[in-house]
Amino acid sequence: MEVSTTQFKRCDVVKATGRIDSHSAPRLTDAFNAILNANRFQIVFDMSEVEYISSAGLRAMIDTQKACKRWNRGELVLAAVPEHVREVLDMVGFLPLFRIFDDATSAVGSF
Repeated sequence: MEVSTTQFKRCDVVKATGRIDSHSAPRLTDAFNAILNANRFQIVFDMSEVEYISSAGLRAMIDTQKACKRWNRGELVLAAVPEHVREVLDMVGFLPLFRIFDDATSAVGSF
């Protein structure tokens, strides 16, 4: 898995490519934590090229969402979620916890 981050004026975009499993999820967590440690709490997670996500990846997402929403500072929104990943999010009950956008541009625009 590869993770890239882009900082914009109002939010940060994290893009993951490939499989997010127990081996690669710590890199995703590190990317999210670097943004949070910079006191930036509005994050777009571009999932357009995610092939698979395990419970470790889901844990990274929910932990980041909790940190962002603490004291109403911001939130983690999802962009371009592939259908097979959306099914996983629905199965574990995460869909109501995240705002989901069709593409990264509209997700960035939501902030």
